[in-house]
Amino acid sequence: GPLLPELLGGSADLAGSNLTLWKGCKGVSEKDASGNYLYYGVREFGMSAICNGLALHGSFIPYGATFLVFMEYARNAMRMAALMKQRNIQVYTHDSIGLGEDGPTHQPIEQIANLRGTPNMSLWRPCDAVESAIAWKAAIERKDGPSALVFSRQNLPHQNRSEQQLADAAKGGYVLRPFAAGEQHAILIATGSEVSLAMDAAEKLATSGKNVSVVSMPSVDFFLKQSAAYQESVLPAAVRKRVAVEAAHADYWYRFVGLDGAVVGMTTFGASAPGDVLMKQFGFTVDNVVATVQGLFA
Repeated sequence: GPLLPELLGGSADLAGSNLTLWKGCKGVSEKDASGNYLYYGVREFGMSAICNGLALHGSFIPYGATFLVFMEYARNAMRMAALMKQRNIQVYTHDSIGLGEDGPTHQPIEQIANLRGTPNMSLWRPCDAVESAIAWKAAIERKDGPSALVFSRQNLPHQNRSEQQLADAAKGGYVLRPFAAGEQHAILIATGSEVSLAMDAAEKLATSGKNVSVVSMPSVDFFLKQSAAYQESVLPAAVRKRVAVEAAHADYWYRFVGLDGAVVGMTTFGASAPGDVLMKQFGFTVDNVVATVQGLFA
């Protein structure tokens, strides 16, 4: 049969932090060029541009890796990947203020919105290992454009899913916690490290009589490609009370929560402190999400 392209990985000086080295990786060096992993050094633009060249060559599926905030250095190369519709996969880790003590210079705020707003760019921000595997599969199978896979620094808890939810996760957005029977009060929409926070907030809201669903939306662009009927099943128009929770720029989410909703997100740069301290400082807590939802009914 036809030869299939092989994965060729690389990272910009951060392989150990990005966790993109796997057991099959072998570094390329001056002495031995037979490997499959390139160490680019502090060259985010060069890495991403070379990945474009490798994609254009066609024998490899290239992936690179760096911290999300350093996407800024590679911005032009990733825009060109989208414009040329090349399969350039970039792994962006340390995706929020949860990065911690490195402070606002290293903490991404607007980068996810930037990537989502780039035509033909696909972005995934998974909440656990299951969504991560789905994201990798989608990126490898996508042949008409680049993908950004965005991961947190923190360990994230596994979310339980039915077989149907597992299938729906590949659609980019799905109901992770369905409404209970009775009147449907509000929808929580979350991605990545904030999905578990939304799940905990929904449980607490239930104790006060609020019937809340939780939507995990790891890939907005994949979700928006689904049928209108499917989108309605996930975000029913009749439920106008909605809160989006994402530790990135808040403005992006108003397209989903509308004027009657709210966003728990970032509107400033971060600060330098341990990640858990920052999350509390900027409102990414169960109590604040619960208060935000309850505020919609005030």
